[in-house]
Amino acid sequence: MNSEKVVFAFFIVLALTLNFGFFLGDIDNPDHHNVYELYAAIVVSLIATIMKFGDRTHVGAVLLATSFVADLQLVIAAIIWAFANNFSDIGLSSAVMASIVSLSAGALLANITSVILLILETIMVRH
Repeated sequence: MNSEKVVFAFFIVLALTLNFGFFLGDIDNPDHHNVYELYAAIVVSLIATIMKFGDRTHVGAVLLATSFVADLQLVIAAIIWAFANNFSDIGLSSAVMASIVSLSAGALLANITSVILLILETIMVRH
């Protein structure tokens, strides 16, 4: 068993599950979405992105692209959250929270794509 591949797959799947955990709940209810879970999803997603830099295959390029998409959407969601909490009179209204969770949903789709590609690549490997 290749421990490097295990760690690689671990971070890809963990990025997906953390993002899913943040996404789950009423889209407009801030009580259903934890800011620390969003933070953890961003950190793990960035780690997964860094790990994808070494792959020079076409699948590796697509995996990296999906990570960039997820990272971008999660970081924008965090910026909106921070702005709404600290610089806006509105605060975390239901409309703002819906925007944050919608961005998380886009990142979730990118993470699902990464996991599907990882599974397909694993199936295609022949010993």
